[in-house]
Amino acid sequence: MKNGLEVSAVFPASVEMLYTAWLSSRGHSALTGSKAEVDHQIGGKFTAWDGYISGTTVELENFKRIVQKWRSTDFPEGSPDSRLEVRFEEVEGGTEITLIHTGLPEGTEDETLKGWKDYYFKPMKKFLAKHGKEKWEKAFKIIGE
Repeated sequence: MKNGLEVSAVFPASVEMLYTAWLSSRGHSALTGSKAEVDHQIGGKFTAWDGYISGTTVELENFKRIVQKWRSTDFPEGSPDSRLEVRFEEVEGGTEITLIHTGLPEGTEDETLKGWKDYYFKPMKKFLAKHGKEKWEKAFKIIGE
């Protein structure tokens, strides 16, 4: 995919919990291990990884799909925002999250893919393995917004 990427992983948690956590400051922070601020509405702004990532939510399909304008501080000056589509699908063993990230600045696809794997998927799997599905979903009621 020119100027884009697609990557998926399965997580041992429900679609509802992962979708809600992605759109929650406290849930997003817990899953990734780094501070996030998220306004969960269409048009809402978000930041993650202490401001390294920022953007705006442009579409929501409850418990199925989130579309965001997305950028990192590494984007060259004057670059437009990229488009991130996050899909959630119930599968055996939990939820498959698929990221379709397009409109990336030329030549940043490999580093962005590595970032998704190292700074999202790995910490999310570690967090969920540590807390287990039942403990995580119970705890989410406390940390969710």
